[in-house]
Amino acid sequence: MRCPFCGNLDTQVKDSRPAEDHVAIRRRRFCPACGGRFTTYERVQLRDLVVIKSNGRREDFDRPKLERSVRISMQKRPIEPERVDQMISGIVRRLESMGETDIGSKQIGEIVMEALARIDTVAYVRFASVYKNFQAADDFDKFVSELRPQTPPED
Repeated sequence: MRCPFCGNLDTQVKDSRPAEDHVAIRRRRFCPACGGRFTTYERVQLRDLVVIKSNGRREDFDRPKLERSVRISMQKRPIEPERVDQMISGIVRRLESMGETDIGSKQIGEIVMEALARIDTVAYVRFASVYKNFQAADDFDKFVSELRPQTPPED
């Protein structure tokens, strides 16, 4: 593993243990050249996924990109980072276990929205505002009104 500080290729593993979600191995590493310490995570990747964008363009699935978008929607929300990591790992496992290597971006968006809806409605609405490309306040109002339970009119 290359040292992120000095580029040395000869780094040493000082500690290995399962990560909090138990689907990755967390390794503490040390660089003898510069003395730098850093952490790496090793995950099992079942297959290489390809995302089919709405314009037909294809690009490799990028887990860090998924993590960034989910974390942005959850900024300043009272959700433990471990729970977010578990959710993201669950989404990736679900995508990998679908049996297909080509997955539409709309399908990924729907799976993410489904997971966010179970954890935090504010994060769900934030993600939906980007995913569904809200253009005006009316778009938010319509979306949020669909979330509210319908109450029968009072007599």
